[in-house]
Amino acid sequence: MQRAVSVVAHLGLQLKALPSALGRPFSCAQDVLRRTPLYDFHLAHGGKMVAFAGWSLPVQYRDSHVDSHLHTRRHCSLFDVSHMLQTKILGCDRVKLMESLVVGDIAELRPNQGTLSLFTNEAGGILDDLIVTSTSEGYLYVVSNAGCWDKDLALMQDKVRELQNMGSDVSLEVVDNALLALQGPTAAQVLQAGVADDLRKLPFMTSAVMEVFGVSGCRVTRCGYTGEDGVEISVPAAAAVRLATALLENPEVKLAGLAARDSLRLEAGLCLYGSDIDEHTTPVEGSLSWTLGKRRRAAMDFPGASVIVAQLKGKVQRRRVGLMCEGAPMRVHSPILNTEGTVIGAVTSGCPSPCLKKNVAMGYVPYEYSRPGTPLLVEVRRKQQMAVVSKMPFVTTNYYTLK
Repeated sequence: MQRAVSVVAHLGLQLKALPSALGRPFSCAQDVLRRTPLYDFHLAHGGKMVAFAGWSLPVQYRDSHVDSHLHTRRHCSLFDVSHMLQTKILGCDRVKLMESLVVGDIAELRPNQGTLSLFTNEAGGILDDLIVTSTSEGYLYVVSNAGCWDKDLALMQDKVRELQNMGSDVSLEVVDNALLALQGPTAAQVLQAGVADDLRKLPFMTSAVMEVFGVSGCRVTRCGYTGEDGVEISVPAAAAVRLATALLENPEVKLAGLAARDSLRLEAGLCLYGSDIDEHTTPVEGSLSWTLGKRRRAAMDFPGASVIVAQLKGKVQRRRVGLMCEGAPMRVHSPILNTEGTVIGAVTSGCPSPCLKKNVAMGYVPYEYSRPGTPLLVEVRRKQQMAVVSKMPFVTTNYYTLK
């Protein structure tokens, strides 16, 4: 979900070792980077800090990227995602405001239920992806990407002013909390030790405010960016280090950084804004048609609806697909060719999969080449190698749903 060039793909992260490019000292430009409330905590735990979407964040800690990745799949890891923009939309017309900007059916959300949605423009392009939760406290809780912070905030604030001038009851607040993501199959077990609420009653994409390891006022949402069960905890900034320290006391939990987060989300088939989707990509092209609410499709009352609904009813020219290959890893911008050798698309994200021991990637190809099992070629380091269109997620997801 985060917007930036893929950490793994762009920097050429190898499975066995982190390249020196990720470990180089910062230039003076680091001084202007924003810092999360956990910045000193990261340094104290061996975090290797890099610039990401205007923030200084850990790309990894003392463990290797692959060790962190596999630990998340087998146990659980703690990620600092405090760089994400958190906002509250308040007032009786909060749903009206949000539905004027996104493609999802926000009105149908039950109390404390959330959904992934998309800001779109009038051409049908994706301005950002975001999670919208309709809270039982009477506001919408919105989390969107750090790389789109200024753009998203201006978009929402402009719409607030527009509706207010028309007499609507709506307002916006930026939430100045830290945001911690605890991800992995044992995440709920770890968290349960520090909360009174029964987490078995908190399924995927639902949310609740609770005290967490003695820290009151935390919003816990059952979601994440790894494909595993887990939560994101919005915690008052002043208590972020205390909460992170309490979570780390459990031996199941290890810190993980941007490198593992990127390879985990790619294995799970999740998009990276700015790489896999952007303002020139529609939800249909991006294989995100499922985010379009049925009522919204029928009403055609969201930005870009005429373009997007027409693509739903017809044949879209290109589609985002998964790719697998052996040999050299596929990287961002690697050309995709048909078996006759004609360039038909390009890779948007790619890395070696620590779980599958194969190379995985996403990219865009013409619709007629998008069927899983279609053989293709990918050019890596000026050499062509066989690839195959593959279903996503590459690794089975483990979201917690009520049975």
